[in-house]
Amino acid sequence: MEIGLFFYVLTGIVLINITYYLFFLKAGYGKTSQPQGHLKKAVSVIVCSKNEQKNLKKLVPKLLEQDHPNFELILINDASYDNTKDVIEGFMSQDARVKMVDVVNNESFWGNKKYALTLGIKKAVNDHLIFIDADCTPNSKQWLSLMAMHLSEEKKIVLGYGGYQKIKKSLLNALIRYETGLTAIQYFSYAMNGNPYMGVGRNLAYTASQFYEVSGFISHIKIMGGDDDLFVNQAATKQNTAVSLNPNSFTTSKAKKTWSSWWKQKKRHINTASHYKRSHKFLLGLFYISQIGFITSAILGFIFGMNWMIILGVVLLRYFIFWIVMGKGLSRFRESDIIILLPFLELLLIFSQLALFVSNMVNKPKQWN
Repeated sequence: MEIGLFFYVLTGIVLINITYYLFFLKAGYGKTSQPQGHLKKAVSVIVCSKNEQKNLKKLVPKLLEQDHPNFELILINDASYDNTKDVIEGFMSQDARVKMVDVVNNESFWGNKKYALTLGIKKAVNDHLIFIDADCTPNSKQWLSLMAMHLSEEKKIVLGYGGYQKIKKSLLNALIRYETGLTAIQYFSYAMNGNPYMGVGRNLAYTASQFYEVSGFISHIKIMGGDDDLFVNQAATKQNTAVSLNPNSFTTSKAKKTWSSWWKQKKRHINTASHYKRSHKFLLGLFYISQIGFITSAILGFIFGMNWMIILGVVLLRYFIFWIVMGKGLSRFRESDIIILLPFLELLLIFSQLALFVSNMVNKPKQWN
């Protein structure tokens, strides 16, 4: 390829990549609209748990001390083989707000979290539903109120942020938190720009009426995972979706501590993304291509003797914008300690994702937990 043409290719890829990051500015710098709902509106908090006896002992007291004036807590025991059921029954005897859904595996939906969640939603007596995972912790006693306040006559879905605990001197933990922050910056920006495409079950709210309007999870009930992002991808619109960016409305989960467990988790997540709407798959795919294309073309440009000053200028411009956007977004999500590692973490994540795509083509995950 001639040097001039190569430079135009590099510049074109960088412009596409920069355009995405300018689009992502919304998550870090944008302001969210004021909640339109009513604090006294009754809500149902739903937790799906499979072999989560230890985590429930820590989570349930945190949920019961939430300052929302009117809520029930539905704990789903999804065919656990530990003492999860006994733990739930213990909380039921102490607080009338706690209710249990005891799931027995159905041959048609064996090991499917969506089946368990559907039973939990049917159990709920309230239209407003708030979801959190068993290994999560609300960041404040206002978490439930702040998430619930966004649900209104117009807003039927609320996207929240679910971060991960920090582990010092852990490269894996830094990567997990970077990937989580980047994903949040993307889905919040898309939603704030009127094109919501996903949410996370660690911190998500929607109405039961919206759930039934799209026939629940039925269109993807056989797909492993996606009780959160595939549902949002199917049901969310510019008009019916709100976001909650108040730090007190965030949740924090336990991060994976081994590369193998993280790898297994990400294989499951990547598998669901292949079932997004075509427009979203195209936009997300183009962003990834622009990332890997930028890195590849910049390296080749330096190797094959292009004007290094020009290439360096293009590269620095891209990284300047990348650092501003990601730095502000990560700071908003309380992940500022990894900002200094951004270029390295970006490279590590890009090539990890590439390896995950290849791995999933060979062997797809078959159980949610």
